[in-house]
Amino acid sequence: MKAVRLEATGKLALRDVERPEPGVGELLVRVEACGICGTDRHLFHGEFPSKPPVTLGHEFTGIIEKIGNGVSGFHEGMRITGDPNIACGRCPECQRGRVNLCHNLQAIGIHRDGGFAEYVCIPQQQAFELPDALPPLHGAFCEPLACCIHGIDLAEIRTGSSVVVLGGGVIGLLVVQLARLAGATTVVLLTRSEEKRRLAEELGATDSADPSTGDIVARLTAVNGLLPGGADVVIECAGVAETIEQAPDLARRGGTVVILGVMPQGVKVAVEPFDLLFREIKLISSFINPFTHRRAADLIASGTIKVEPLISRRIGLEEAVEAISNPARKGEIRALVVPGIG
Repeated sequence: MKAVRLEATGKLALRDVERPEPGVGELLVRVEACGICGTDRHLFHGEFPSKPPVTLGHEFTGIIEKIGNGVSGFHEGMRITGDPNIACGRCPECQRGRVNLCHNLQAIGIHRDGGFAEYVCIPQQQAFELPDALPPLHGAFCEPLACCIHGIDLAEIRTGSSVVVLGGGVIGLLVVQLARLAGATTVVLLTRSEEKRRLAEELGATDSADPSTGDIVARLTAVNGLLPGGADVVIECAGVAETIEQAPDLARRGGTVVILGVMPQGVKVAVEPFDLLFREIKLISSFINPFTHRRAADLIASGTIKVEPLISRRIGLEEAVEAISNPARKGEIRALVVPGIG
């Protein structure tokens, strides 16, 4: 079969490899689609820890092709979404229920072979059933949505809350929808892209703005601004230094800032501890998807969260190496790798 292999930092190639065989408790899945995440680009550049050589791809969905011994509750032909994050269940953090902080965390598509391939093998506990009638590519959004749900849980958005979302990529546009679902009555998305601002408002944002035009903090938080005094919750989804530094300035006194965007490992940003202290800003980071993948699958299966507008392009495995090795195209939200096309 064909697979996109990270062979070393900066070295990505499409290779012919043996089709995997499911072991005890495992499922062999024929991949229908796998999303290209910003983390995949960080992995390519060596900015996120991984274990090459490895097949990349952690946002995948597909059809069960073969079942290993000891599997129950699944059958061949079933459509599933895969949670890539495998916790050990034994370390102190797992015992505390903080499985996303597992000392021995292994991720499909990062530490073990993933979904940029024709087939992927996964443990049965990482698989979640999707309806047969669901458009096949929609399941590839379950993993990023699951991560967003965790961030929304940490934000503790209440009915009537105001929320600012920084970044108009797939994470920001999913968070806009989740924030409204959580009860926020004002949701403002900040992004330079006019197209993404329009889409955000179609998906539920009550307003949007271009942060590059003038002093966006003053425009939003001034007495006569859109959010006088600042927002109850600010969610950073862009993963860039500028927006992480800006996020606390957009929060009201006693407000909450959640960092969802992933920055390259080793990069530092400037914050003013006195300001955080004086205004008692709660600064929270949100890492992956503890116990949220089933919820994500249900929200997508029901159509409650809209993902079709987030698909920018569909590419085959042959095009994936170039797509991952380069920055996302201007205006792109999510490119999906669909084995068999191209």
